Amino acid sequence: MNTRAPAVQARQLTKTYPGDVTALNGMDVTVEPGTVFGLLGPNGAGKSTTVKILTTLARPDSGTATVAGHDVLRHPDRVRRAIGVVAQNSGADPVATGRENLRLQGRLYGLRGAGLDRRVDELLDRFTLTEAAGRQVKGYSGGMRRRLDVALGLVHRPEVLFLDEPTTGLDPEARTAMWDEIGRLAGEEGLTILLTTHYLEEADRLAERIAIVDRGRVVVEGTPDSLKGELRGDAVHVELREAPGEAGRTLLTGALTGLPGVHEALFDGRRISARADDGAAAMPALLAALERAGVTVVAATVARPSLDDVYLRYAGRRYAEADGAADSLALAGGAR
Repeated sequence: MNTRAPAVQARQLTKTYPGDVTALNGMDVTVEPGTVFGLLGPNGAGKSTTVKILTTLARPDSGTATVAGHDVLRHPDRVRRAIGVVAQNSGADPVATGRENLRLQGRLYGLRGAGLDRRVDELLDRFTLTEAAGRQVKGYSGGMRRRLDVALGLVHRPEVLFLDEPTTGLDPEARTAMWDEIGRLAGEEGLTILLTTHYLEEADRLAERIAIVDRGRVVVEGTPDSLKGELRGDAVHVELREAPGEAGRTLLTGALTGLPGVHEALFDGRRISARADDGAAAMPALLAALERAGVTVVAATVARPSLDDVYLRYAGRRYAEADGAADSLALAGGAR
C-alpha cells in the first residue's frame, strides 16, 4: 500500500477572470509521486489556469493546493524550489546561447562552478543540443527550442515537472521526439510529471492516469485503458445528411437503443455515436432502423472506443466541437 503523500493535490479550486469568465469551477487533482499524470481537455477548459495556480503564478478565488508537500499559498517559495515548469510559451532568452540560458537558470537556483558546468553539459547532451550550445536561441528550430525549454525546467533536479502543452506548434516529427523524451524522463529518473494537453493521442500515449477536464472541472479520471474499457464493445459512428430536431433525436435514440446489443446513442449535430457489443454485427440493423425513420446516412464507421468517445460520454459533446468552441472564445478574448 502506498503511504506517501501525493506529489500534487488540489481541492475545489475556483477561479473567475474579469468579464465573469469562469476558468475553474471546483477543480480537483491528485497526482501520486513518480507518475505521469495528464490533464486532458480542449483549449479553454481550465488546464493552464490550474497549472498557474499550482506553480504559484496565480491565486485561486477559493480552494486549496499543495505541491511536493508545500502549500502553494502559504509557502510559494518552497514550491518554486521543488518544481520545474515548461510553459506553453518559451522562457528562453532568444539572444543568448543555449548554454548561456542553462547556466543562468542554474545560477538562479544556486548552482555554481564545476557542478553547474557538469549539469549543463549533461542536459545539452541529453537533449541533443551540444552542437547548437554556442548558437543564439533565436536561430533554433521549434523542436530544438522546445527541448531547451524542458532542459531549463530540469536544471535544478526538481521533484515535480509541469509540462503545459509541451508539443503545441511542433511538427509531427518533433512532437514524436518530444514524446519519446518525456517517456524517458518518467522511466529513467522517476520524476513526477503533470502534463496538460489538448491532444488525445498525447494523453493516451504518455499519461499513466488522466483527468478529463471540461468547463473548469474534472468530469472523469482514470487510466486511459480503464476509461476506454468502461465503454464496452465497439464505438459506432454514423453521419446523417441532416441534423434531426429535438423530437427526431428522441425518436431515433429510442429506436437505436432498442436494438439488441446497442447502448447509449448520443447525438452531436449530424453525427450519432452509439456503443454496440459487436459493432459489425449491429451495423446492418442500426442502418435499417435509421432508414425506417426516414433519415439519410452518408457515412458509418465501427472502431474500438477512444478517448474521444470517453469525452463524449462524460462531457456530452465531441472533443473537436469543444476545442473549436474554445478557439472561437479565445479569439474573442475569453478562454484560458
